[in-house]
Amino acid sequence: MSQASQPNPMIYFSAAFGTGGLLSLMVLFNGTLAAYGSLFFASWVPHLTGTFAALLFLVILKPKRAHVARPPLWVYLGGVSGAITVMLTSATLNSALALSGTIALGLAGQMVFSLFADVRGLFGLPQRTPVPRDFVALALIIAGSLILIFFGSGT
Repeated sequence: MSQASQPNPMIYFSAAFGTGGLLSLMVLFNGTLAAYGSLFFASWVPHLTGTFAALLFLVILKPKRAHVARPPLWVYLGGVSGAITVMLTSATLNSALALSGTIALGLAGQMVFSLFADVRGLFGLPQRTPVPRDFVALALIIAGSLILIFFGSGT
């Protein structure tokens, strides 16, 4: 691939910061829904909104149906884990942890699971043994999370 056809790396950084900002807003909105309703309500509103938006896009765009093999059953667990994640983040947002601690704990959980997935070769990925750098990164993320949780309020 030539140098001219490679995308600018700044687009990746911009996308990462943009999605991180949107994630923070989503957690804030869900926490507000939970404060005025319930955790169940805070979980259902974004999922129903997403479902209606997806259906609207399908109706408008009318994509051609791909003829592919039926996916394995485990792929449907994403919705269940997503609903549980929304309820838990909504609950922690309305606690002393607030938004920063909630995001930090989510990042730590993702890092732990990704290391587990690498070791086991889950989801069809090649098995990979973690290197010391992976554990140092995990320790720093967990340490930062603990600092946010226990010393972040300033009061």
